[in-house]
Amino acid sequence: MGVPVSSWPWQNLGSFKYLLYGPLVAKVIHSRAWEGGSAEGVWCLHLLLLFAFRGLIHQLWWSFSSMIFLTRTRRIVQQGYDFKQIDREWDWDNFLIPQAFIGAMAFHLFPSLRELPLWDLKGFFIALLLHAAVSEPLFYWSHRAFHSGHLFSNYHSVHHSSPVPSSFTAGHGTPLEHLLMSLLMGLPLLGACFMGAGSIGLFYVYVLLFDFLRCMGHSNVEVFPSGFFETVPLFRYLIYTPTYHSLHHTEKNSNYCLFMPLFDALGGTINTKSWSLQKEISSGKNIKVPDFVFLAHVVDVVSSLHSPFVFRSFSSMPFRVLPYILVFWPGGFLFMLAMWGWSKTFLHSFYNLRGRLHQYWVVPRHGFQYFLPFAKNGINDQIENAILRADKMGVKVLSLAALNKNEALNGGGTLFVSKHPYLNVRIVHGNTLTAAVILNEIPKDVKEVFLTGATSKLGRAIALYLCRRKVRVLMLTLSTERFQKIQKEAPADCQQYLVQVTKYQAAQNCKTWIVGKWISFGEQRLAPRGTHFHQFVVPPIIGFRRDCTYGKLAAMRLPLDVQGLGMCEYTLDRGVVHACHAGGVVHCLEGWTHHEVGAIDVDRIDIVWAAALKNGLRPA
Repeated sequence: MGVPVSSWPWQNLGSFKYLLYGPLVAKVIHSRAWEGGSAEGVWCLHLLLLFAFRGLIHQLWWSFSSMIFLTRTRRIVQQGYDFKQIDREWDWDNFLIPQAFIGAMAFHLFPSLRELPLWDLKGFFIALLLHAAVSEPLFYWSHRAFHSGHLFSNYHSVHHSSPVPSSFTAGHGTPLEHLLMSLLMGLPLLGACFMGAGSIGLFYVYVLLFDFLRCMGHSNVEVFPSGFFETVPLFRYLIYTPTYHSLHHTEKNSNYCLFMPLFDALGGTINTKSWSLQKEISSGKNIKVPDFVFLAHVVDVVSSLHSPFVFRSFSSMPFRVLPYILVFWPGGFLFMLAMWGWSKTFLHSFYNLRGRLHQYWVVPRHGFQYFLPFAKNGINDQIENAILRADKMGVKVLSLAALNKNEALNGGGTLFVSKHPYLNVRIVHGNTLTAAVILNEIPKDVKEVFLTGATSKLGRAIALYLCRRKVRVLMLTLSTERFQKIQKEAPADCQQYLVQVTKYQAAQNCKTWIVGKWISFGEQRLAPRGTHFHQFVVPPIIGFRRDCTYGKLAAMRLPLDVQGLGMCEYTLDRGVVHACHAGGVVHCLEGWTHHEVGAIDVDRIDIVWAAALKNGLRPA
């Protein structure tokens, strides 16, 4: 049996916990329909609105702090948010439910709340004084008490279990902690009401400002310039900073205040590093250069909502279109236009592997734009700028995502290497490992395969590799010239295994299809029953046939010791990345100094595959 008041009664309800707001909603509806808008109904409506705004404040602070392209120079703890922390804080908003009902009970317990005016400026000053004189010292001493052995291990350790503070960490705690927090919030409000200065506006402003400051302190981004405190040193004791509070989370033995470090000063518990660290981080020089960058791109407007700075819970699961996500499509569209106007790559997320920082950068272009002829030069300019920026920073390896290395766009990256022959950053398209993943999925006893997209970079490498294994490859292509060019690259005794075909009907008896070009339902129907469709086409084909099986895009699972990874790469599972991404990771971990651009070196396929396995990557 657990310790009393240490777990939420509805912690096993999942999303159904929001039904607990039902009585408040029902009261609002009943009041409007049958009571002509009673005072109690209006009070319940204010409670619902207030707690919706409180949730929004936590979300907006999360979005801001997770826009790493804006905040990377002022991040306090450099580690990323991993899946364990995200899952641990999944129900961060549990505390809003009891506080809503405490508000509803207060309406019945204190009749003065039934006739509150909309606004009374005097109440703000009274609440501020009561907060500083009552709530702040009460929180300080109770917080110190929660750091004692029994209380910490049974109650407060939950809050400190998050290695990287976030706005959601502010709400992550046990019921006992939040009951105390409710008391601290309620005292200034009720005090102002008892003195005849309470108002509806006071409830909104005080509660939302309380949450705003709590989220700011947990944001992991320093927002105050150091000059602010150097000009007026007194402010150091009147308002805490995210750096100040982060030291409490990392060292746990100092900086206990709620919002005012004055009480730490009076209690002798100010961390000696508080001011110097705040100055260092606010200088904007707290930058760690990544060893590896994966230059990704957005697929479409809906998938752009899978970014970590939108909804953390959504991005931490494999992408799929959910009904509620469609509501935010207009916002995603406007953000897309803003990024086009900005026209710069932006930092999306990051993780740490073997002590090396790996980052996602994103080109602000959506998938359809890559197929517009007039957009070609603009996209290449943005990719080139990202490469030059990475080179200037000291990045070691930059890997190009699917459409960023399109052959028609830039020759698989050769354009940039040719234009800038003295680059220190290594450019990698990752297709060598992509080919290796696909080839190692094919059973060893297969004697014949059907290959579409046969003359592409990947198609060529797969065909040449398989023919060396004495596998007959039916290469679908209308260009005899391109087929013959590839055939001549094969050893003389293996050329017979490469066969040109011009129609899908040629594969009616072949049960192994390798798809590098999008195929329709009618074309899939020509495959015999039991066919398996391997694929390297972007976007992946739709699986129409129930009597056939469909492979996913080539991907690999990152090693188990990866740190700070808290987002899923598009539709892939947690900890799984596309093979071209993994190819860049291997290139970085192995310290290879060559560029991997243009045509795939078939002789390196087995070398890259062995290096991936050696470094702990596994087929997905």
